[in-house]
Amino acid sequence: MAYRASHPLVSSGRRVTHPSSGLELSYVDPSHIDSWLTTQERHPLAAITFGTPAPAGLDCPVLSLDLPQLSERPRIELWTTGQPVHAVRKECFAAAMTEDMAAAWVTFDEQPGVSFEHTTYDAYRRLLSELQEFGYPHLLRAWNYFPAINKDQDGLERYQRFTVGRYEAFAEMLSDFPLAVPAGTAVGTASGPLTILVLAGVQPGIHLGNPRQVNAYEYPAHYGPRSPSFARATSCRMGDDRHLYIAGTASVVGHATRHIGLPLEQTRETVENLKSLLHHADDMTGAHFGAQPRQSLFKAYVRHSDDLPLIRKSLALASLSMDQCLFLQGDLCRRDLLVEIEGFITSS
Repeated sequence: MAYRASHPLVSSGRRVTHPSSGLELSYVDPSHIDSWLTTQERHPLAAITFGTPAPAGLDCPVLSLDLPQLSERPRIELWTTGQPVHAVRKECFAAAMTEDMAAAWVTFDEQPGVSFEHTTYDAYRRLLSELQEFGYPHLLRAWNYFPAINKDQDGLERYQRFTVGRYEAFAEMLSDFPLAVPAGTAVGTASGPLTILVLAGVQPGIHLGNPRQVNAYEYPAHYGPRSPSFARATSCRMGDDRHLYIAGTASVVGHATRHIGLPLEQTRETVENLKSLLHHADDMTGAHFGAQPRQSLFKAYVRHSDDLPLIRKSLALASLSMDQCLFLQGDLCRRDLLVEIEGFITSS
């Protein structure tokens, strides 16, 4: 029988009076976490740190990633909700759940003699099995982090091996594969295990393509034995709000990389893809993600830190509001990509 978040394992224990019960994302100074949560009067759902230790006393699952921040002051990515939160931790799996959704992740260490595609397959099988058992079968967003993403292993790039394992797990466990695959990101960390973080829901989201790009799951065979299994964006409703989760977006038009070796031009092309995706999401959902969103936050993954000034310059010239953007250094799924940007947009 499926477990739903009616049996509290760990509760945040906070009184909530915030008018919005939906999910919100914030980039918070670690030293201000306690005062920030008190002011907001919201339940913490999950926190992610990037190359910095987690603050003591944060009463939600915390994921730490070896992705250095390219900013003056460290920030923690904090997910909060107006609903009561219940958390569970066991072995390599952790999750925090509300009535409507769950934030969950698995961490798998690679073992000698086990291929990376098999490690990925096992990790996704474990994650999906847990979420289905707890009553959250619909994937809304996925992040995939692992080291040496562009390294060749026995004639195949590690990212390509990852896509094989993910594909096989999704094909077995998602009933409407590949149409049920969520918005996704895959980034290479400096170190650490294979880490897969997802948001999953009781109800399905709307998975979207980008008119300027080929669906990733329809890429031609020369990109690897299996196509990447992710959507360009996923939209869902949480309470009175509609959310848009934008997948890692880069300088790819059709299925080909554009502006190889040119960070400023790659950033400009990435912004054009983001704008196209926002307009398409508005048309498909009736929301207003592209104009006057209630909340708009981005993360930019930068391959070479020396490119950051050019990337910032390009973003400053873009007709896209990116005031809330966290810059991280990490390797990307293609060797010729220099920057990738993802987003979280809320429309009332």
